[in-house]
Amino acid sequence: MDYFDRIQSFIEHCEHAADADDLAAAFQQVLETLGFRHFACCSHVDPLRPPRRAVVLQTYPASWARSFSELRFYEFDPVFLRAEHTSQPFHWDAPDFRAELTPPQQEIIAEASRLGIVHGYTVPLHSIDAAGPLCASCSVIPDSATINDRSYFSVRLMSAYLFDAASREAGAHDPPVAIGILSRRERQCLELAAQGKSDWVVGRLLTISERTVHNHIESAKRRLGVATRVQAIVHALASRQIAFGDVIRSQVSERHQPQKIGSWCRRS
Repeated sequence: MDYFDRIQSFIEHCEHAADADDLAAAFQQVLETLGFRHFACCSHVDPLRPPRRAVVLQTYPASWARSFSELRFYEFDPVFLRAEHTSQPFHWDAPDFRAELTPPQQEIIAEASRLGIVHGYTVPLHSIDAAGPLCASCSVIPDSATINDRSYFSVRLMSAYLFDAASREAGAHDPPVAIGILSRRERQCLELAAQGKSDWVVGRLLTISERTVHNHIESAKRRLGVATRVQAIVHALASRQIAFGDVIRSQVSERHQPQKIGSWCRRS
């Protein structure tokens, strides 16, 4: 399976998607090829009564959406709350996540499980601009417990791009937000980070310290007005400040090397 082909195809589709329904259908289609059954990419709001500029894209059973709204699960959903306090993706089966569940939250998880919404993986998402106060996340439900780690990494990247595109659609009538221009070093660091390389590896390749790499990426995040490095990569790709083709060519060349200093699915 060529994961980068799927990611690139989805990103290109997002550039020309007709509307939010088109985005959701395209995301669901690629998720199925990666081994996932359902997804919910949404702002943390009442899914049936979302406020202006909220993003609500999901393929969960309709009965779950009704229960989630009528019982006001969105106010204390453990997945939402965890995503609001971390920038790192997490699995619902992780012991540290399960250990924090209150009895009402355990009931939410149990009710979701009865509808096949189980073994989820969530990517925290944050607004692309300071005017956007809504927290958000993208959760996917796998078909099995043996999904390749690269599928999860693909979800991590594509969900950020999906949310970005859906946010633009939701705020289509708002004034445009300016995208910051990255420095040469910031572009280099983000491009290598997009290949899955750690700050240490990036530093070795660019002959700078690991701390300097971290500072360049933090600076890029501030320029682009985002909260995570994955979002910074997505925005740099969207504004064509780094090229997706360069990332792909690097991966192709690395496949022919006898040893690798970094795998594209390795988390930095």
